Amino acid sequence: MKKVLGALALSASVLAVGSASAADKEVHIYNWSNYIDDSILKDFEKETGIKVVYDVYDAMETLEAKMYAGRSGYDIVVPTDRNMQLMIEAGVFQPLDKSKIPNLQYNWPDIYKRLATYDPDNKYAVNYMWGTTGLGYDKAKIDARMPDAPVDSMDMIFKPEVAAKFADCGIYILNSPEDVMPAAMNYLGINPDSKNPEDFQKATDLLTKVRPYIRKFDSSLINPLATGEACLVFSYSGDILQAKDSAKAGVDVHYSIPKEGALLWMDSMVVPKDAPNPDAAFAFINYIQKPEVIAKATNFVKYPNGNLESQKYVDPTILKDPTIYPLPETFAHLYTTTPNPEDVQDKMTDLWQKVLAAQ
Repeated sequence: MKKVLGALALSASVLAVGSASAADKEVHIYNWSNYIDDSILKDFEKETGIKVVYDVYDAMETLEAKMYAGRSGYDIVVPTDRNMQLMIEAGVFQPLDKSKIPNLQYNWPDIYKRLATYDPDNKYAVNYMWGTTGLGYDKAKIDARMPDAPVDSMDMIFKPEVAAKFADCGIYILNSPEDVMPAAMNYLGINPDSKNPEDFQKATDLLTKVRPYIRKFDSSLINPLATGEACLVFSYSGDILQAKDSAKAGVDVHYSIPKEGALLWMDSMVVPKDAPNPDAAFAFINYIQKPEVIAKATNFVKYPNGNLESQKYVDPTILKDPTIYPLPETFAHLYTTTPNPEDVQDKMTDLWQKVLAAQ
């Protein structure tokens, strides 16, 4: 029965793509930079005759500005979970026409259950990639300063007497309160999705204590870790693993998901309400959700995806790496966070500025 369903799905996929390519000859995609294997776009064009116009952004605020203004000209955009939820609530996106995306049959239930936190009933979004935030470190430099360093724990950054040992070789942290504040609250035993301003103050107090040991807050930490400029970073899993691949000689980069738990984030494909070519958008989404295609994307960016069947095609060294595809017991300790009410967000932003300014 499974093989029959697969054959039917493939036929439906071909029909969906065929009808879209006849009507719409371009699909305009707006995605994060360095986030797809270019050959996927070329192969889609060859298979469908639909030209891909692909633009990139480096900040979620850039995408949000275009979406809220409307008439962006894009057919597919790839927001991150919390921001996506707010845009869904604002009516920015159109519901998926799931009849044109038969490859949704390969959705990974555990991921889509988490995604439903932001997209109830999975009505608007198709997961592209997901990952964690955790610790990246230069093993040699860490071992030289603290042979028994707790590299599996946020003690590395949040425990002053530990962080002090690595201040000289460079501690870098994401310049993102939405990622760092929940991590600090989680470390303190507070619900990382708390909306209580007092909890944000406690997180701020913790960060202020270790602020003297943090060299820099930045939004991109691949190069500092890869070049040896930093020896310890708190950043996104895929960025750290990309740093590992591009590291210069003598820099031995490792990634750790903290035992206290870590943020699970998701980037998903959605279709703007005023997309010029929604049929082309659905055709592309269906294409990239082919298990072998989305696996190719995972092999390129080193993030896991939300397509369970794709694991048959993912590079075994990636699939078997528990820092990329977490073990079930680790996955159970991953948390998600939802958008803050405006007053809480303003409070968090103010507190974050105080952390940045502290010495």
